[in-house]
Formats: sequence, C-alpha cells, structure tokens
Amino acid sequence: MNLTAQSMHWVMGIGAALVAVLLVFAFGSDSENSLARRLGRVSGKSMVRKLGAEERMQNAVRRTTDSGIPIFDQLIKMLPNPDKLRRRIARTGHEWPLGEYLLMNALLVGLFYLLFHVVGWSKLLGILLSLMLGLMLPHMVTGIMGAKRIKKFLASFPEAIDTMCRGLRSGLPITESIAAVGREMPDPVGVEFHRIADGVRLGKTLEASMWEVAQRIDVPEYRFLIIAMAIQKETGGNLAETLGNLADLIRRRRQLRLKIKAMSSEARASAMIIGSLPFIMFTLLMIVNSAYMMTLFESLRGEIMLGGAITWMAIGWATMTKMIHFEI
Repeated sequence: MNLTAQSMHWVMGIGAALVAVLLVFAFGSDSENSLARRLGRVSGKSMVRKLGAEERMQNAVRRTTDSGIPIFDQLIKMLPNPDKLRRRIARTGHEWPLGEYLLMNALLVGLFYLLFHVVGWSKLLGILLSLMLGLMLPHMVTGIMGAKRIKKFLASFPEAIDTMCRGLRSGLPITESIAAVGREMPDPVGVEFHRIADGVRLGKTLEASMWEVAQRIDVPEYRFLIIAMAIQKETGGNLAETLGNLADLIRRRRQLRLKIKAMSSEARASAMIIGSLPFIMFTLLMIVNSAYMMTLFESLRGEIMLGGAITWMAIGWATMTKMIHFEI
C-alpha cells in the first residue's frame, strides 16, 4: 500500500474534522451558555433561558416539513418510523430538522467511503464500513446527548416537585406552581416546565401539555408525576402531600440506582478490560509486524474474518452491557 505524503495529510485532516465535529455536538452543546448561567446563579436570577413570544409560538406549532427541499421531505416520509427518530432528536434539547440529521448521515457515509478509498481498502469493505459508521455515529451522538440531558433533568426533578409542593401549600394553583418551576429551575427542568405552562396558556389541557413533554423526557419518574396528578384529579385529595411522597420516592430510586452502580462496578470494569484486549493486541501486532496484519485488509478471506470478528465482538459487548444494567 503506497500513499503519498499529501494523501496521508488529507486523510488525517478528514479524520480530525470528523472527530472534532462529533465531539462538539456530543459534549459542547451547553458551553456557550455556561458563563450566563454562572452569573445568574451568583446574582440569584433565573438560570432558565427565557423563551420569547415568537419562539414559544414556533415551539407550540407542529413542524410540517423536515427540510427546505420538497423532494427530500417526500423521501423522509418513506422512512419506516420517522416519528421515533424525531423523538430521539428532540431528547437532545435541540430543534434539529430530520432532514439535516439524515443529511449528516449521508455526508458521513460519503466521507468515510472516501477515507477508506484513499487508504486503499477494497470497495466492498469500504462500503460496508462507511455505511455502518456513517449511520451509527450520529445515532450514538444523539443518544449520548439525550442521555446527558435526561440525567440533568433527573438530578433536579425532585427539587422541582418540592417547588410545586411549596406553591400549592401557599395557595397557588397547580398551573402557577408549574410556571414557577419554569422560572426558577435550571435547564432542562426549567425549560420543559416552561413549555408546559406555555402550552396551557395557548389552550391545551395540563395533562396534554405534560404528555407532550414526555416524548422528550421519556423516563418513569416523569410519567409518575403525570399519572399521580391525573389520579388526584379524578379521586381528589391533598395534591401537595401526594407530590411530596412522589419526590421522596424519586430520591429513593436514585439512591438505589447509585447503589446498584457501585455494586456492579467490578463487572463493568471486567467488561471494559475484556472488550479492549482485542484492540490492544491488534495495535501491538501492527507495530511489531504490520505486513502480517495487513493480510486482513488486502485479501477477501482476511476481510471476511475481520468482519466476523467485529460482529461477534459487538454481540459479546451488547450481551455484557445487558447483563450489567438493571431496570429499577
């Protein structure tokens, strides 16, 4: 495999750009507002980004198009389950159209195929790997961003319920208590409760507005709140006491989840070590005898063996991950 210095620099530039873009989307979404949130925390002002009237109206109106290209919108409608993909993107807290997400997938597939072609791999292996990486990486990035946002939501959710309880005990109606949570709590709790209050002001029922937020915050703790309020509305009773008991239950669930995480730390460490050993050995063999290892990439039999090894490793990794994660 003969590569010029210019081709190698080009390949390295493409790889660095891909890594930089994915890292920014995965972990840098909140950095631009961090200074304003710190100043708001010091001054005692609300840390929630205030939504203007026009932005609230845009959030309330359902999108009818996924991109600015009509033909592309027709292609999106042919997807097997586009609504599920929209909900996954919405969990990140960003209003990315589905067309832009699919365009990013297509761009990554093309860049990875170009990268593998420059490296000199066969067309079959390049197509398979570029499709796998181009479709998997955006899926993983949106999953990481959604899980990060839900984790932040659950960290402040019991305090939000306590704020609602204090509002109810002071004589405020439930809608005003929810609006107070939207004003006082940080993102994402404050933003989501602000959307609930805006939906009620625009004429929706409280339950419908809360279930709409549940599409983005798909966790049992939030559904507990909706169900508890719906049952209390039908049967009556002290709503403040019911919500106080719910906040205690959510805190105990979080403590149990942390206890399970601590108890399964040894199994998770073993899974990480076992999963990383093949890659470590592959790197060491490439350093010691690269010509011997390049047989996996330059012959059809080696490519089949490499594909089978990656497939079985993925199955083993998924099995170990399933074994060390518990539903509470």
